[in-house]
Amino acid sequence: MLADGVSETEGGIQKWGEEKEEKEEEEEEEEETAVGAAGGEALSSPRTPLAGEPGTDGCAGATPELHLLQNRWVLWFLKNSRSRAWRDNLQLVTKVHTVEDFWALYSHSKLASKLSPGCDYALFKDGIEPTWEDGRNRQGGRWLVSLAKKQRHSKLDQLWRDTLLCLIGESFEEHGGEVCGAVVSIRTNGDKIAVWTGEAENQEAVLHIGRVYKEYLGLSAKTVIGYQAHADTAAKSNSLARNKLVV
Repeated sequence: MLADGVSETEGGIQKWGEEKEEKEEEEEEEEETAVGAAGGEALSSPRTPLAGEPGTDGCAGATPELHLLQNRWVLWFLKNSRSRAWRDNLQLVTKVHTVEDFWALYSHSKLASKLSPGCDYALFKDGIEPTWEDGRNRQGGRWLVSLAKKQRHSKLDQLWRDTLLCLIGESFEEHGGEVCGAVVSIRTNGDKIAVWTGEAENQEAVLHIGRVYKEYLGLSAKTVIGYQAHADTAAKSNSLARNKLVV
């Protein structure tokens, strides 16, 4: 369940999340999924739509076919409050394991650009928490996309949505197992989107993930994104760690 602070920030997420949890309990008893397809905004990026995405449904009136994701994903929310320990500010929102689940969650969630400074969304594989201390993240790092404050309302939401689709669509092929999740961080001076991987020293996988991610976002060849090891970031009080790799 969401804490009060999360409920205030997220608006409609809590109600949907509670209904979703009740449905999942029923599904486990019946050993089947019964989540209906939900709408979502039209995509503007030139890519192949995911099966089950709004606008790709079959004949009207037909029983919707659910499309399982390869991995179950967990949405986390962080509202930074200095009066509480950092870990206490991190809240699990809900889990999704079908394309329909994802679009229902996305359509009920406040856009990243509407969050207050100091807030994060994180989408991670089930079983991995969005913290440096998690065993799957400890030796890893992140591909980081930094945005100027003026880009919050023009670029942030599209880039975050495409990042989510890149993850749940398993776009990284044989290196997909190295991907842990992604985080969008809203900050006063500029926002950040990062894709986290599990092994910073696995250069082949890290470079492949970075190149695929950059291409998926449609970033220009002149745009450079860097990869930072979590160990280096944790050692810097201002979080400006050196880049181990760039693409």
